[in-house]
Amino acid sequence: MSTVNQVDADALTDARRAEWARLDELSTSRLDGAGVDELIVRYRAASADLAELKTSVGDSPQGNYLSTILVRARMRLTGASDSVLTQSSRFFARQFPAALYRLRWLTLAIAVVFLAIAIGTAAWIASDPALVATLGPPAALEQYADESFTGYYTENPAAVFMGMVWSNNAWLAMLCVIFGVTGIYPVYMIVTNAMAIGQAGAIMAAYDKADIMVLYVLPHGMLEMTCLFVAAAGGLRLFWSWVAPGHRSRSESLAQEGRALATVSLGLIFAMFLAGLVEGFVTGWALPWPLKIGIGASALAVFLIYMLVVGRRAYRRGETGDLVEYEAGTPRLLAG
Repeated sequence: MSTVNQVDADALTDARRAEWARLDELSTSRLDGAGVDELIVRYRAASADLAELKTSVGDSPQGNYLSTILVRARMRLTGASDSVLTQSSRFFARQFPAALYRLRWLTLAIAVVFLAIAIGTAAWIASDPALVATLGPPAALEQYADESFTGYYTENPAAVFMGMVWSNNAWLAMLCVIFGVTGIYPVYMIVTNAMAIGQAGAIMAAYDKADIMVLYVLPHGMLEMTCLFVAAAGGLRLFWSWVAPGHRSRSESLAQEGRALATVSLGLIFAMFLAGLVEGFVTGWALPWPLKIGIGASALAVFLIYMLVVGRRAYRRGETGDLVEYEAGTPRLLAG
């Protein structure tokens, strides 16, 4: 295959314009057997032209023009696009779990760092009454330990509370998508949330209520925090995609990881909805604590099985969480 440069892109377009126009005509015409064969041949030739353009000059008006023609031809060859049911099945059975599986080790590392910061902060502050006093007046701290902490879970109707925490957690995950490319926000989110939990733990421990905090946080917190760890891992992976793109260009690496991260973010909305249900309808209810914690642990177990077992199976089949070629566009070819 010949190589074209930026200057030769117009020359290639002029040389192939009639062939591309014929492909476009076939895409919108009634075809017999010979016409279908010609459509397939011209589609393959035009796809090679597009790959050559992308490999040599990247994004270009010529490439965009040819991509539009190829989309129409592909629609003619493949028929109607996949139904919503088919797309949803592919998303939940292959794309989302594979994207989660790719983040498994980074998610674990973030979880370890988060717990270390939270426990370390709580132990450090609780060990010195002077540090506890810097968090607020004694009366306010005592009220927080005795009433405010547990009252937070019951002061609103369960459905309203569930909606509040779900939207808040979904917003945090979305911020990881938007600002993950900087590499700063995911770290900021993890550190500030860990320190906030550590401070709350120090207050509760200072008033001998540490066990109450653990009982109230565990049912929903196991899944909720795991989802936030995954979101942070996705954001950091997006950051790393342009820092160390490998054999891809930075724009291609960023685009591919960005699409996979969008898959993670969309899927986490459903996982966070489950965590919100537990927080809204289980944590604050008058149920035995072993049952509450068991429900939370079961929700986390389902998520981890989905991430590690279903995700591993999808990943071994070649899924990465990225869109299929039809949705993402023709990839750039690389030699070697």
